[in-house]
Amino acid sequence: MDFSQLLVLGIFASTIAALILSDKRPSFIFAAAILTLIAGQQLTLEDIAANLTNKGLVTLVLLLLVSNAVDKTAFIKRLGRTLVTKSFNRSFWRLFGITFASSALLNNTAVVASLIGPVKQNQYHPSSRLLIPLSYSAILGGTVTLIGTSTNLIVDSFLVEHGHPGFAFWDFTLFGLVAGLSCGLLMFLLSPLLPALEKKEAPTTQYFIEAKVSEDSELVGKSIEQNHLRNLPELFLVEIVRNNQLISPVTPDIVIEAKDKLIFSGNVRRVENLSHIKGLTLFAENDGLLRENLTEVVVSNRAPIIGKTLKAVGFRALFDAAVVAIRRDGSQLSGKLGEIKLQAGDFMLLATGPDFAKRHNLTKNFFVLSEQKIPTKLPLWQDVLTLGGFVLTVALSALELVPLGTGLLFFLAILVAAKITGSNEIKRNLPVNLVVVIVGALSLATALEHSGVIVELNTWLQPILEGCPPFVALVGIYLATLLLTELVTNNAAAALMFPFAWGLSQALQLDIMPFALAVAFAASASFISPFGYQTNLLVFSATDLKFKHFARIGLPVSVCYSSIVLVLLKWQFGL
Repeated sequence: MDFSQLLVLGIFASTIAALILSDKRPSFIFAAAILTLIAGQQLTLEDIAANLTNKGLVTLVLLLLVSNAVDKTAFIKRLGRTLVTKSFNRSFWRLFGITFASSALLNNTAVVASLIGPVKQNQYHPSSRLLIPLSYSAILGGTVTLIGTSTNLIVDSFLVEHGHPGFAFWDFTLFGLVAGLSCGLLMFLLSPLLPALEKKEAPTTQYFIEAKVSEDSELVGKSIEQNHLRNLPELFLVEIVRNNQLISPVTPDIVIEAKDKLIFSGNVRRVENLSHIKGLTLFAENDGLLRENLTEVVVSNRAPIIGKTLKAVGFRALFDAAVVAIRRDGSQLSGKLGEIKLQAGDFMLLATGPDFAKRHNLTKNFFVLSEQKIPTKLPLWQDVLTLGGFVLTVALSALELVPLGTGLLFFLAILVAAKITGSNEIKRNLPVNLVVVIVGALSLATALEHSGVIVELNTWLQPILEGCPPFVALVGIYLATLLLTELVTNNAAAALMFPFAWGLSQALQLDIMPFALAVAFAASASFISPFGYQTNLLVFSATDLKFKHFARIGLPVSVCYSSIVLVLLKWQFGL
């Protein structure tokens, strides 16, 4: 090997070592690798620009932005509330089925992010027994179609870069369905091994939120349990006010009646989950002021409103604002929101009218802290447009009538035009770190190929593999990718291993498709470590799960998954 090849190989090895041993973000490590390759004249700015406009990367970013809009719909919110029941077996299969099916079409990381709240909030089972199956179900479901996981799109982009037509929408389906359903059954049989950890205590500084049940509400006549009011993410039903009488504690068998006031405590950013329940109206909605932007204030120590209730002071007329929620540090609030006597130091979230900022009495009563942003409920027509448009976009791609990237681009434009999403929201949701990781991995792969490292490696391997069946080479690529994805991340593993898979298939004069599929499936097979896949990291940080909890159930799942995928690849391609 010459100096440039040794340099590229050294940067490649250093990148992997840093990903495994360093606590720096993968985006930082890959950015450093790009800069080092440019400084060593192994990459040009043209190479970086080409990777930045990679078709698979653009499609992935569009898919993530569209998934954020789909996550706003009432269908997704209502689905989350009905996930968990008293029966663990029923809850497991319901969770597996919904997550597996959703992850085949939506980005699986977005699916887990949406469902993790209801799973944590459930009152029937330790969330740790359901969080690992949630993540694994999303991983397995993501392997069923081209768009289920970013890994598949990354490998597809590599194929296109090398002059191959790329994957069809359903190329993954046979392998993903058989392996996914088999591993789902295995997880269920291994469920006694799932940890039953105690729940983390909810923070004491919770906002106090009131919602009123209308006469035509879907909640009326059904119990707390039947209405799934115990499964609202980060919102706890603490009291019910009925005919001026306080019902506390709230038991699962209490039946909701019209005009009940439901008192919740929790994260006010989650109040949109209440607005998706038909016939449930927040306190501020009665004043017609509830909107996306809320103002957080603290009652000052000399405020004239101290010792008075919201109702007594005529809060709306006085300040052109309605109270969405109240928080009082160090004590538990109780009763109707409008009848709480205000104290100095009370935190309030206000939905404000146009004259709020002009009122001269603000500084006498409040210290204005900040502006909070909460998601708002979509009208029915926007709900239908979002879900229907997404399904149509995916269907057109699956039928090969419209390329996925093109369909997503036009669908995103429709979402912006319909004000379902906006330019500021798109900026906030741009996955910058993920883009840096993928561009870095693509650039490193480009350097490996341009410098001749791949050719040298395959020249060295060819005599060794010539006497072996092609299946041995396939297994080698699969296992190397599997090991790498457990040590680094799925996207990095796919991007770093594909060049070797391509070079090896060319050297042995074999079809690239089984090798490309092996890289894609192995890169998604992160079941043993909580650090190799985004969904694992989400559930890992949601509770007190440890590495051993993943390894205990993940090792047999990984063996089952890998065995099925490899056997099917051998059978499908006659290796």
